[in-house]
Amino acid sequence: MTKLFCGILLLLVQAAPALAQQPAAAPRAAAASAAAPNAYRINPGDELDVFVWGEERLQRSVRVLPDGTFSFPLVGKVDAMNALPGEIEARITKGLESQYRTAVPQVTVSVKTSAGLQFSVLGKVRSPGSFNPGRYVNVLEALSFAGGPAEFAQLGNVIIIRKTPTGAQAIRVRLSDVMKGSVADVNNETLPMVRGGDTVIVP
Repeated sequence: MTKLFCGILLLLVQAAPALAQQPAAAPRAAAASAAAPNAYRINPGDELDVFVWGEERLQRSVRVLPDGTFSFPLVGKVDAMNALPGEIEARITKGLESQYRTAVPQVTVSVKTSAGLQFSVLGKVRSPGSFNPGRYVNVLEALSFAGGPAEFAQLGNVIIIRKTPTGAQAIRVRLSDVMKGSVADVNNETLPMVRGGDTVIVP
């Protein structure tokens, strides 16, 4: 089981670029929104590096508060919850407009520490626990962080518990089909991505 799991995982990792491109890319104007599902969005606890070019006093690291905001000089409170770094750049630029007679210097925002990517894997795995890979992973890759499935794991009934604004959501995944190679099209529906705060349960 372990050798088979590692072999299939290697094939899926090699195919990751193709998965990341789904849905199929359209015109460049829609490319940003098409990439959004797999592009990292800011979560509470993340640490960001903010630079305003040519303004040393405005270059700093900030941590996103539990309410999804952070404070920035001359701008005040910035809403970062579930935003892309580019969206935060635009919000800071807008907030600085009144401080400049000409165009605002270029603002760049990068994720220094992605605390929001943490997820847990529980149940019949070799090393259950919480993990923060620093990148998005699918459910099969999430199991690899937990050492892979243990003996007698029921891979046909894996459950992802996801927190939503309306309550917990249970997503069932049949990894047994993927392991057997009986899934004709491996995509983000048959092999869903794991989000920050998710709990993956292997019965």
